[in-house]
Parts: sequence; structure tokens; C-alpha cells
Amino acid sequence: MANYCVPEKGKAALLVISAQRDYLRPGSPLHTKGAEGAVPVLRKLVDGFRAENAPIYHSIRLYRPDGSNVDACRRQAVEEGMRVCMPGSPGAEVFDELKPDPATRLDPDHLLKGKPQALAPNEWVFYRPRWGAFHGTALEDALRKREITTLVVCGFSFSTGLRATIYEASARDFRLVLIPDAVCCATEEAIKELGRIGIYLMTSDSCLKWLSGSGKAHAAA
Repeated sequence: MANYCVPEKGKAALLVISAQRDYLRPGSPLHTKGAEGAVPVLRKLVDGFRAENAPIYHSIRLYRPDGSNVDACRRQAVEEGMRVCMPGSPGAEVFDELKPDPATRLDPDHLLKGKPQALAPNEWVFYRPRWGAFHGTALEDALRKREITTLVVCGFSFSTGLRATIYEASARDFRLVLIPDAVCCATEEAIKELGRIGIYLMTSDSCLKWLSGSGKAHAAA
């Protein structure tokens, strides 16, 4: 694997995609198979990055009731009454298990203006208007300012937000690590495809060992 793809743990940030309650809510159109099992793994990763004082970014979706900021494939459904990730709703919230303070609630007005909301000194949540976390957001600028070169990516759902984010990040020359046990809906073939663009794979445990300096990163096959 080319040296330009090797993760740099001293310049790594955790990027959590769409870890929101509507992905777990029974009956929700966004309910994701396997999501329940991923939540404890996500919590372990978040806690591990906090322990190392490494940056954490939570990327979320917020759908306006009129559908004006919704992806084309879901816009009509929202216009006709589908209610998911509504600004200010319980379903739009980041899982309490992942927050530094479970009592903290999102500020949708602030987030919809494109401004990050700080959850802790080295942890933020930000709104993205489309699948990928870089589209129409200030994420790249924030990462460059902090000299972040490596993104550890996890969350929901692989087929939409996660995969789009990975390709957007790769196009911007970020070094990438995917945590398969902390994602949902990823097929073995889809994971293998990522190896062709230099993505590294780690389990959550091996990632935290690597982050603390006691483990190695391995490229996707």
C-alpha cells in the first residue's frame, strides 16, 4: 500500500456518521439492520478517542418538514408526511450513549446554519445536507486547520452516508480507516472494493490499540 494512504495516528480524528435515534426507532423508515449491535462498539470508539484527546466529529442529517433540504430520492416522501430526523425531534438526536453529557441536546437552528455545535473541548456535531459529510459543510476546513490527515470512519448507514463520505474524503487525499464492526449494511464485496482506493480496515479493538501506540493498521484486502 502506498505510503500516502498509511494512517497517521498522531493526526487522526474519529468521524461518526448518522448515529441518530431514528436509525434505531422501531417502524422508522431509516431503521438500519444491525444498528443496535453497533451502538456499544461506537461508544467504545468514542470513549477511546476521548481518552486519547483525539478529535471527534459527529455528522448528522436534519430533514426540514417541507423537504427543501432533503435528498431527491426521499424528498417527495418527506413532502407527503414522512417524518425522520426532524429538527428538534427526539429521533434526530445523537444517541445519548455517545454524548459526553447525555443531557446535551442538539441546537437545530445553529446546525442548519452550517455551524458546528461543540459537545466537549475536542468534540463537535455538524449538519450535512446530503449523503457525504463533506458536501456543503465546513468539515474539510476544520480538519485542515487542525492538521488532521487521517479519518477513522464509523456509524450508519454504509450504503448511503458512510460510503459517500469515504469517497469524498479519498478524493480530498485524506488517509482513511474503516471500522467494520462499527458500521451497518456493509457487504464483504463492498469492503473489498474499498481496498482498491487505499482504505485501511481495523476492528474497534485494534483501532484503539493502534491509537494508543500498541497496534498496527492493515490495508483492506
